[in-house]
Amino acid sequence: MLRKPQLSVEHMVEDVSTIHSLPLFYSQLSEAIDHPRSSIGDIAKIIAEDQGLTARILKLANSPLFGYFSKIDTITQAVTIIGVLQVRDLALALSVMDVFKGIPEDLVNMEQFWKHSIATGLASRLLATSQRESNLERFFVAGILHDVGRLVMYVKVPQVCLELLEECRATGALLHRAERERLGFDHAEVGSALLKRWKIPPRVAEPVGTHHDSSKGDQYPREGAILHFADLIAHALQIGNSGEVFVPELDHGVWDRLQISSFYLPTLVKQVDATYEQTVSALFGGDDATR
Repeated sequence: MLRKPQLSVEHMVEDVSTIHSLPLFYSQLSEAIDHPRSSIGDIAKIIAEDQGLTARILKLANSPLFGYFSKIDTITQAVTIIGVLQVRDLALALSVMDVFKGIPEDLVNMEQFWKHSIATGLASRLLATSQRESNLERFFVAGILHDVGRLVMYVKVPQVCLELLEECRATGALLHRAERERLGFDHAEVGSALLKRWKIPPRVAEPVGTHHDSSKGDQYPREGAILHFADLIAHALQIGNSGEVFVPELDHGVWDRLQISSFYLPTLVKQVDATYEQTVSALFGGDDATR
């Protein structure tokens, strides 16, 4: 029997800030947004300094995800129409997609990883819409980032992750449960700890940490519940893969808490299908961001 390594969530993220740090511009963007004298022009100027990011935000702003009838041509328009905090959240998701690269194929196919994450983000945003939640982009971004802790684990303890993947494929066990049994924590906790270290707002960090057990949510239990259900939808649709071989079990407390009608599910699936391809195209952009 394999010995349980002496690891902790803190150990997993303690030096990730030096290995995988968010681009400097994101910190500058957050500071500008928080500064009382900053204008929309100031914020747009910071984003425009990254041409690749600018192109992808504009492509996303003009996608069916937002459904605006007039073409959005500039970052200033995007910030004005979509909203300052919403654009920052989108910039966060795009930044993290660019951060993790070069993870071995035997651990994860990065294109499939991000496709699953995007499908979860879309389902999360659509569910939040049906629940009449505000600031829908935080749900989209939380969906994209919900498995980021798994990427940290692939970087920090690749051999342990490979053993867990092989074990789950052989036994049919759920990977997130195998992580907890072997390590004492799972990728959701690691992802939340990383986002907190990066000073990402709790409205995103907490649901990421509770998406396998939304009952643990403190400030944002509904967000965690929505993310949990969205993750299951993405798995059930078999869009991409982050490592989990089987569809995780539904927390029936989530179903009761959200009071989702079973008649809504076919509509949700159609909406995900309708927006998925163009959203993937916008987020991946012209560069090879998925590998």
